[in-house]
Amino acid sequence: MNNNFTEFSKRISNNFFFKQFLLAKLPSAFFAGLKVEDYDASKAVISVKQKWFNTNPFRSIYFAILGMAGEMSTGILCMGNIYKRQPGISMLVVEQKGKFYKKATGKIIFTCMDGNKISDAVEEAIASGNAVTIECFSKGINSNNETVAEFWVTWSLKQRKKIT
Repeated sequence: MNNNFTEFSKRISNNFFFKQFLLAKLPSAFFAGLKVEDYDASKAVISVKQKWFNTNPFRSIYFAILGMAGEMSTGILCMGNIYKRQPGISMLVVEQKGKFYKKATGKIIFTCMDGNKISDAVEEAIASGNAVTIECFSKGINSNNETVAEFWVTWSLKQRKKIT
């Protein structure tokens, strides 16, 4: 784990900073109520609570909000691994797949355990100079520990061109 990851981890785990980040960069995630529950080099845990803004006509959390939380759990692991890298690394979602198993009500917690896999992909992108794609998995559970949804998010990681 590099020092930049540690710095990013401290910042992203701070609720005030995370809300500022969302409001500035991902306002829909801010209004949806995404929250960092746990974050380290190997995993990210994001929660979302059902509320007026993110509820559908069937009285459950709208599927796009679930997808956003699932993606966020994978994306902040990517962000932590590319934070302040020189030269920089770009990240882009190139595919997302999801499965829904139960009605999403209450608080749903999404966990991605692919931090080490993402770190290896970033190092490969730096070493090769080529784009590297990586599929990350996130599982959402409810308060009864039942699986509500699963997402597979494929990220492309690529070293930015050096400007001379």
